[in-house]
Amino acid sequence: METQKIRDFVDSTWDKSILPSLKKYITIPNVSPAFDPDWQKNGHMDKAVDLISHWIRSREIPGLKLDVVRLEGRTPLLFMEVPGDREETVLLYGHLDKQPPMEGWVEGLGPWTPVVREDKLYGRGGADDGYAAFTAITAIHALKQQAIPHARCVILIEACEESGSGDLPHYIEMLEERIGSPSLIICLDSGCGNYDQLWVTTSLRGLIGGTLTVSILSEGVHSGDGTGVVPSSFRILRKILSRLENQDTGEIIPGVFSASIPEQRIEQTGKTAEILGSSIYDKFPLVGDMKPVTLDGRELLLNRTWRPQLEITGADGFPPTAQAGNVLRASTAAKVSLRLPPTTDPDQAAAALKQLLEKDPPYGARVTFEADTPAQGWNAPAVAPWLEESVRQASSDFFGKEACYMGEGGSIPFMGMLGEKFPQAQFLITGLLGPKSNAHGPNEFLDIPTGKRLTSCTAKVLEDHFKHFSG
Repeated sequence: METQKIRDFVDSTWDKSILPSLKKYITIPNVSPAFDPDWQKNGHMDKAVDLISHWIRSREIPGLKLDVVRLEGRTPLLFMEVPGDREETVLLYGHLDKQPPMEGWVEGLGPWTPVVREDKLYGRGGADDGYAAFTAITAIHALKQQAIPHARCVILIEACEESGSGDLPHYIEMLEERIGSPSLIICLDSGCGNYDQLWVTTSLRGLIGGTLTVSILSEGVHSGDGTGVVPSSFRILRKILSRLENQDTGEIIPGVFSASIPEQRIEQTGKTAEILGSSIYDKFPLVGDMKPVTLDGRELLLNRTWRPQLEITGADGFPPTAQAGNVLRASTAAKVSLRLPPTTDPDQAAAALKQLLEKDPPYGARVTFEADTPAQGWNAPAVAPWLEESVRQASSDFFGKEACYMGEGGSIPFMGMLGEKFPQAQFLITGLLGPKSNAHGPNEFLDIPTGKRLTSCTAKVLEDHFKHFSG
């Protein structure tokens, strides 16, 4: 590989072709089905599929095949194959569905308005994860430009990841023979600790989501009449949540939701904490004198990657404050999001959570917990020496610094699924979601120079994969 030629080709493709297409992609409000039940009728997902498909078909890559696969009632899947110089298979993965718009975008920015400022492309879905299809194809194309051999490549771009990848297992089963048995899996849907080097994700947390509802009345009543007689549904909900979480420390109390942390992960986390320093928490838009849970970087990273943590992401039963009359409300509902350690069984945890929240309801209130589909976490297998060296060299070649390894706090359900299905495969999980890129929130951005470098690194790893399996 001539490193400069790879860099020049990738940079040119990003500037002339990928960025204009990503800008068009950002304008499409193709939020995931969990947030748009009428996604089929609205047609935004099909627009995104058409845009990316058109771009892929315009690439002059010998043998490239693209199928838009559709199962009745399910989101579409982009399935691509590029023949290789040997039958060994590499599977590359990304998604094209988006999180909802969210409020709080700064003036001049918006979820469906692509804006470039200081080498950052703002807008929903660019970094999470619209760039993935473009990066995977461009990395392969860059090798073709230098006649560098590579293994057979299969690329999957799903449209349901932000809803938990519920449709994906059906496509994996349907396409099992066409996928084959990959020896390397590259996922382009993760994060990076900074924009200075290549980051490899070592683990992903699982997730239990669901709606906890406490009902006390068939209708609201005057608070002057009811308070002190009928207990508050909010107080009951708060009391029930205290079974799960220590409200003073944030620690999740029942041991069923925890897991032992491998010594290697503790060691890697310590090294990462030294590299990132205070940026572990400085990257968040803390208000006033607000401080993080602790100033110990290693403990923060372990909290974020290997310890269960609770967030309430939504609530029902509350009128807006400007319209809140003196009423004892009939019910309170909270959207519960419990992140799980990578190795905790999410199905067992979901059953335990439902039992914990619904048992012995205070005052005999009606308490229900309706769980969403649990997401499996993932802990990477040991990195093979050839892949470790390839990642090290790729980061050195295209970032000028060593590669780093770090667990991520988010979930990619597909990785747990693939880890079970292909236990012998090596994994390279990486991505563009770095400090303040704010996926899922307002002001999401893609760091353009990092996108270019990551694309070149992907090409380097594909080359080294072929070399390894060619002896």
